[in-house]
Amino acid sequence: MSEFDANPFADPNQANPFADPSVRQAAGNRGQQAGGLDDYNPFAENNKTRPASGSTASNAPLVPPPQPAPPSQPAIMKPSEDPPPPYAQSAAQKIDTSDLQRRQEELEKKAAELQKKEQEMKSAQFRERQNNWPPLPSWFPVGPCFYQDFSVDIPLDFQRVVKFIYYMWWFHVFVLFLNILASLAYFIVDSGDGGTVFGLSILWFILFTPCSFLCWYRPLYKAFRSDSSFNFFLFFFVFFFQFCVYIIQCLGITSFTVGWINGIKVATNSSVGAGAVMLFVAFFLSLEAAATIFMLIKVHRIYRSTGASFQKAQAEFAQGVMRNETVQNVASDAAAGAARGAVSHYGTGGENRY
Repeated sequence: MSEFDANPFADPNQANPFADPSVRQAAGNRGQQAGGLDDYNPFAENNKTRPASGSTASNAPLVPPPQPAPPSQPAIMKPSEDPPPPYAQSAAQKIDTSDLQRRQEELEKKAAELQKKEQEMKSAQFRERQNNWPPLPSWFPVGPCFYQDFSVDIPLDFQRVVKFIYYMWWFHVFVLFLNILASLAYFIVDSGDGGTVFGLSILWFILFTPCSFLCWYRPLYKAFRSDSSFNFFLFFFVFFFQFCVYIIQCLGITSFTVGWINGIKVATNSSVGAGAVMLFVAFFLSLEAAATIFMLIKVHRIYRSTGASFQKAQAEFAQGVMRNETVQNVASDAAAGAARGAVSHYGTGGENRY
């Protein structure tokens, strides 16, 4: 810069930054500290720093120890006053609950049905059972004679078997009625042998309908109801006899029944219509024979799986006989008569001795 541009009235020391007294004092203190560091001996005794020459303790600056920083407070997030963003349902959150709801309704329905059946079974144990079979109207002069309820009396595992035997009995009654019609057709074509067959068909319908119910269906029902070996044996004996009767009826080997032999003979010699009806009944009798032997084997397998035996049946029969009121009355009368005879005998013998 040219000297002509300078201010002639300005202080010459103002332009020098090192001429400031504060700067000079700081530079002097730094020199003293540097001299103290030069005199520091790390291997001296007690590792004490010797003060610099020419300096006194009073002239040394006092440096306060560093103060610990005050504990910082945890940061607290202030809730935002802005409203949350609108809820948007994603594709992954869209779950079809109609199937689950339908299954839940089905489970609740089944649970209600089971609870209802359980309550009915519990109440049936404490109330007196009223006969409900056959289901006759109230104005009928004869009332029901038996009590029958598969859901209450029969265990769930055996209800299907007992119901099948029950339907077999109804089919047996239906075939006996058809046998009357076939025998009537046989009687119309051949009045000789047909008259005997027709009369026996009516007798069999009247006699075998109640006897079949009492002799082989009802024992089976009571056998599964109370696990009675005696009723099982009674069912096996009578049901096998029924199978033999079906075989004789379906074959028609005698002149006392319609069957395959008599039906073919009538259809060939006398009348095709009457023979067709007789063969139709013979087919139903053959079907009954096959179903009878099948159910006989199946019930026998169930009976053997329960661990029953003939000795158990004998014991049940003896207990049943002894519990019968008529047998008890007869036995008590016989015992009383024997006791009276013994007393009179001993009394007569005593008088003769004296």
